[in-house]
Amino acid sequence: MPNDLSPTARALRALDILQTRPGTTADELAVRLGVTERAARRYVGILREAGIPVESARGPHGGYRLGRGTRLPPVHFTQAEALGLVMAVLSGQPAAADADDLVGTALGKVVKALPEGVGRQAALLREYAAAAPDPYAAHPDPAVTSSLVDAVAHRRRVLVTYLSEAGHEWEEEVDPWSLVVRYGRWYLLCHSHRAGAIRTYRVDRIGAVRPTGHGFEAPGGFDPVAVLEENLGIGWAFDTRVVFEAPMTEVAPWIRPPMGRLEPSGDGCVLVGSTRNPDMYAQEWLARVPFAFRVEGGQELRAAAAALAARFTAAVTDRP
Repeated sequence: MPNDLSPTARALRALDILQTRPGTTADELAVRLGVTERAARRYVGILREAGIPVESARGPHGGYRLGRGTRLPPVHFTQAEALGLVMAVLSGQPAAADADDLVGTALGKVVKALPEGVGRQAALLREYAAAAPDPYAAHPDPAVTSSLVDAVAHRRRVLVTYLSEAGHEWEEEVDPWSLVVRYGRWYLLCHSHRAGAIRTYRVDRIGAVRPTGHGFEAPGGFDPVAVLEENLGIGWAFDTRVVFEAPMTEVAPWIRPPMGRLEPSGDGCVLVGSTRNPDMYAQEWLARVPFAFRVEGGQELRAAAAALAARFTAAVTDRP
């Protein structure tokens, strides 16, 4: 922390640390405040003198924690935290720079509520920073997202109405396991009772969420991001099968999980999966792999690869 902070500012920072990290020891508090352990204990004393009950316990599970029923003052941000918050919001939703945007309105309220010394830089950052919109990002309906979060938290099966990219709409029962944000898009990782398998659905394509009154047991100890990545390459309309002549250990770093499952095959390896967009699969994914390969299936991916090869051949063919 800056050395010129007043004792009051450091005491408020100590309060913030104890609020977010119960069980913080005196030496940990000293490190986070940038002071000696003796000074950290003095700031705890200032909080107690102000009527804030700070309890302490000895032993391996000891440390300081706020007493039960503690009434805390409004949230306190340091300047670095305020700037980090504005930067994160603008990175995730560039439109938040506009005061008419829903997130922009909320961000404006937070910035206005900050003390002058902290909020000035945050307001300037929001006013003068420009963020280019991500053409692949999609922002789901907050009400739909809220319903899904509640279902995930309380392990409640729901009925969702889903609209596919091709324009097909259906309703199905799902056990919502987790929500995952990946490259600007929100995904629902769930067990689909319609398909009897794991499915990943884009939240911005979910039109409605209705409770069913049934609960479910989520799998224990799973990594939502890893499971999502594995299943993004499964269950799409067009099958894919690509054979590489290089060893699997060399090809693997170039294969993204949504491309499918990479398996050893003789002296090389084979990539098996599916895709909803064969043209994108060939142009954006396969074309970047720096090893010789052969597209064995399906027919849609073979046609997309042939069209791409013809374009590049034409690009280097001498014309009379």
